[in-house]
Amino acid sequence: MGTRREPTARQLRLAVELRRLREAAGLSARDAAALLGVNSVQISQIESGTTGVSEQRLRRLAAHYACTDSKLVDSLAVMATDRGRGWWEEYRGLLPTPFLDLSELEYHSTHRWDVDFLHIPGLLQTEDYARALFSRRIPELPGDEVELRVRHRMQRRSAIGDTQQIPYEALVHEAALRIRVGGRATSRAQLGRILELSEAEHVTVRVIPFELEEFADITADMVYLGGTVPRLDTVLRDGPHGTVFVDSEAQLGVFRTLFRRVEAVSLDPERSRDLIHGLTKEL
Repeated sequence: MGTRREPTARQLRLAVELRRLREAAGLSARDAAALLGVNSVQISQIESGTTGVSEQRLRRLAAHYACTDSKLVDSLAVMATDRGRGWWEEYRGLLPTPFLDLSELEYHSTHRWDVDFLHIPGLLQTEDYARALFSRRIPELPGDEVELRVRHRMQRRSAIGDTQQIPYEALVHEAALRIRVGGRATSRAQLGRILELSEAEHVTVRVIPFELEEFADITADMVYLGGTVPRLDTVLRDGPHGTVFVDSEAQLGVFRTLFRRVEAVSLDPERSRDLIHGLTKEL
């Protein structure tokens, strides 16, 4: 297999999991190379995501590493053999790589959780709301790039649309619902869109109300993407220095706990819809 200049987040995740399995078995890259009849440089390339690995070799490595989790191995085999080009590839070279990585991870996810405090989660956004957000970015984006990002975000909504309909839960702070992005009409349409989507059986929207007390210790925006097995879950967080993909078991456990804590203190779906409906009337 040829080398890759820029592995995707999903390809890197496969590579990281293979390295973790090897290290858990107490074996060196040289040991793994001897098993496959290759040199240690090739193992390093596989474990950095710059070179792919066949399903046969992956299963040989997993067996040699004494991995007894058949569901994990099967999931890794799918990741190794899936070389399809998704819709997001049309944006490669046009948008930052994390945009494409998120789209790919969303496409392959089994469920998704969002927690947002200042903005409406991307999958719930209307076109006008997304355009208003991108138009106010600093440094300012050219008009054609704004439209490119809006189009990409609208296509991402297929993750919870008619084609996939994965279980989706969004925990949105009341502040995000009240902040007027793009003006009164845009905000009203955005709240209407949330109400519309929340009627779907696979979509749950809960509001974190202003009245909640002692909440500061569990405020953490996140996009949580479920893998085919929990070990392959991924958390995405946006920060001042870019997008970070979190995948260590310990950190994933922390974010699962954080999500459940926020969920527990949020309004139930019916009360959340009532609150959103009331805010719509105010606009």
